[in-house]
Amino acid sequence: MAENAGVDLERVVCLYPLEYLDDGDEVTVGRLDVDSYAVLPKDGAELVRRLAEGMTPREAADWYSGAYGESVDVGDLLDTLDELGFIRSDARSATESLSGETRSVRWQRLGRALFSFPAWVCYGALTVGAVVAMARSPQLVPHYRNIFFTKSFTIVEVVLFFGQFPLLLIHEAFHALAGRRRGIRSRLSIGRRLIYIVFETSLDGLVMIPRRRRVLPIMAGMLADVVVLAVLTLSASVAIDDTGTPALFGRVCLALAYTTLLRLSWQFYFYLRTDLYVLFATALGCVDLHDVAKGVLRNAFRRSLGRPALDESSWHPTDRRVARWYAWLMLAGYLGTIVVFLVAVLPTAYHLFSGVLSRFFGGAATSGELLDSAVFVGLNLTQILLVVLLAGRDRRRKTTTHK
Repeated sequence: MAENAGVDLERVVCLYPLEYLDDGDEVTVGRLDVDSYAVLPKDGAELVRRLAEGMTPREAADWYSGAYGESVDVGDLLDTLDELGFIRSDARSATESLSGETRSVRWQRLGRALFSFPAWVCYGALTVGAVVAMARSPQLVPHYRNIFFTKSFTIVEVVLFFGQFPLLLIHEAFHALAGRRRGIRSRLSIGRRLIYIVFETSLDGLVMIPRRRRVLPIMAGMLADVVVLAVLTLSASVAIDDTGTPALFGRVCLALAYTTLLRLSWQFYFYLRTDLYVLFATALGCVDLHDVAKGVLRNAFRRSLGRPALDESSWHPTDRRVARWYAWLMLAGYLGTIVVFLVAVLPTAYHLFSGVLSRFFGGAATSGELLDSAVFVGLNLTQILLVVLLAGRDRRRKTTTHK
């Protein structure tokens, strides 16, 4: 047993309340209140348990030697626990530490309500109702033409741009609340990617619940998208006039429903780290499935050219096994992207820019249509310019940081 300078091996170490999750040959140990976790071998986790139960470091080390027949550097373990924030800095006893604190999670009741049995019945009814409405009124079926709810291209762009924010927030809020339902301190934050505002959910505490119980927090965002799509479709069905044409409110709902469907389809781009990717990786116990699957594809391509394969020795065995078939899903994701581009993105872009060009050069546009097209072009050029400027600034910052 090695002794570190400054470590009193005869004094009980006061630990914060810790959670333990057995997962095969490893145990995840962590503090849920601060989202600090470590994956330890079973013998290491048992040693931490003994320290948490009130053994002194020396007693715990002696127990370990007797139980496993080898010595342990308990001082090094204590340094690691301290870095993780597991060791208390006050003088209360370990027993008081365990009994004197309770973990509370805000919004847990709301999370339970959103995923209760009555809520699931409502979600199912809304989805079935939307499908029935689309079957009765084909104009409710998602189509790229639904985006053009008005002749003003500028209004279309502005409404769709700002209309996505609450829908994105709902998607991420479902992730967060599904985690809160399980007692996880999920966090919802707002970030930026270039000029685009994004909502992000942190669910670090998922590592402390069994894999099968992680499915709902991971898939809750897609559930939210399906429910939003159903609600928007049913709202549009209510706004249909006597001629069978949706009123303006209904047309806006259909436009947002179509963009929601596109966002839902993005989850099937398996070459990205989407919700479905996280589901596969979590359920199958993978470590870095994304990079290993890409490596499998690269090696298959290199072998087809007669070139030597990349080194696979560092790949985790589980990743290697799963990647053999997941790589085909990545290829399917690429194919899906091409299909969506041809079916949705390309026709939409053609409709927009052919309309703008016909207004500028067709000779039949009104002054209002010309102004609308000019503002539309200006907004898009401004976005492109901002993307270029911000990308250049971020690159300069990275270059300066690395110097």
